[in-house]
Amino acid sequence: MKIIPMNKDHVAQVAALERQCFADPWSEGSIASELDNPLSLWLVAEQDGAVCGYVGSQTVLDETDMMNIAVHPDCRRQGIAAALIDELIVRLKERGSHILRLEVRQSNAPAIALYETMGFTQLGLRKNYYRNPKENALILGKEWKI
Repeated sequence: MKIIPMNKDHVAQVAALERQCFADPWSEGSIASELDNPLSLWLVAEQDGAVCGYVGSQTVLDETDMMNIAVHPDCRRQGIAAALIDELIVRLKERGSHILRLEVRQSNAPAIALYETMGFTQLGLRKNYYRNPKENALILGKEWKI
């Protein structure tokens, strides 16, 4: 497996994975538009030419929000999500970012456990942040020195 920046050849696979993993997925067009957004950094975990996971982020000044992360169901519990986040942080440090924030469904215990083992802490709560189904989001963050 290798982790590389998303390019136009990955967009359709990322969009398909987005639809498979989320009730309210980003469209292929929205994902493709991130390639032209200078604030965005999207990485894919690729194995034998297939996208098995991805992470997307946007940075404003020196703060980054993780927009999306997903791993194909057949590839879960292999450390891919952690590897994607680790590589994202390496690249964000190179860009001068000092914090990575994200929202996660309050009921998503496996994701919360992963984030906690990676050093993320709870910064807040967004009431009714998610639709389909309606649910609160925990705001988590991890800071580092530049």
